[in-house]
Amino acid sequence: MLCIQCGKDRTKVVDSRESRAGVRRRRECLSCGTRFTTLEKVQNRTLMVIKHDNRREEFQRSKLAASLTKACVKRPLPINAINKVIDDIESKLTESGKQEIRTELIGELVMSRLKGLDRVAYIRYASVYRDFSDIEKFKEEIEALLLPDESNKVTNAQLSFLGESNEPSLKRRRGRPPKI
Repeated sequence: MLCIQCGKDRTKVVDSRESRAGVRRRRECLSCGTRFTTLEKVQNRTLMVIKHDNRREEFQRSKLAASLTKACVKRPLPINAINKVIDDIESKLTESGKQEIRTELIGELVMSRLKGLDRVAYIRYASVYRDFSDIEKFKEEIEALLLPDESNKVTNAQLSFLGESNEPSLKRRRGRPPKI
């Protein structure tokens, strides 16, 4: 390993730790005494992206990061949240075991994550990704986003949280518990 300060290859490992991203090693240069950290990561096979016109190009994390950052500009989102989305999408793609991934799948993954993270960022990304042909299609997408989420509705068979009861309140009688 070459020293980042003097460029000599006389370094030693001072400390090693495993992390989710790989193995972090704290190193010290024996020539100049500079300490620096390296990250060893398993190199996965190259993931290829199949574009809309059937061209193939290597997956570039930087393109994913740029498109997400552009969609989230001037939004109250911490950079860590955006980076987590990028990490999660990249992990899903590599864990799929496929060597080739269509851009449509990547776009849908991004949109599903943005929909839960920030609606404005979702609409921004969708407007570019879906390439709406007219304003009516764009309006339909916004209206669909404004509809209440069906997965969050409480059915009559479910118990509700305190204060959200749909049942009429039963008055408590003295001495005996109420009949239900």
